[in-house]
Amino acid sequence: QVQLVESGGGLVQPGGSLRLSCAASGSIFSINVMGWYRQAPGKQRELVAMIGSGTIINYADSVKGRFTISRDNAKNAVYLQMNSLKPEDTAVYYCYGYVATTKSSYWGQGTQVTVSS
Repeated sequence: QVQLVESGGGLVQPGGSLRLSCAASGSIFSINVMGWYRQAPGKQRELVAMIGSGTIINYADSVKGRFTISRDNAKNAVYLQMNSLKPEDTAVYYCYGYVATTKSSYWGQGTQVTVSS
C-alpha cells in the first residue's frame, strides 16, 4: 500500500507561482511513476505532469514551459513548481503514484489551487 499526501496549494494572483509537494509513505520503494493531475469544476481530471523512476518526464501541452516536476527519491517526494500561473490553472491538484508490479494506482486527497486577482 502507498499513501500520498499533498501540500502547498492556495490562492495566488495571475502570473504568480506556487510549489506543490507530495509525500509518499508505505511501500514507497515500489512506486515506478509519480505525477500530478488536476480537476477543474465541471471538467474531467487531466494529466499535468508525470515523472518515472528513470527520469522520464511528460507534461501537458498547456503547462509546458511554466510547470516543472521533480522527484526526490531520498525524501520519497514529488514536487510541482508552477510559474506564470493563469486563471485556467485553477483546479484541485492530485498527486498520483503507480506501482507496476501490482498494476496499482494511488491518489492523494487533493489540494486546491486558485488563480485569481
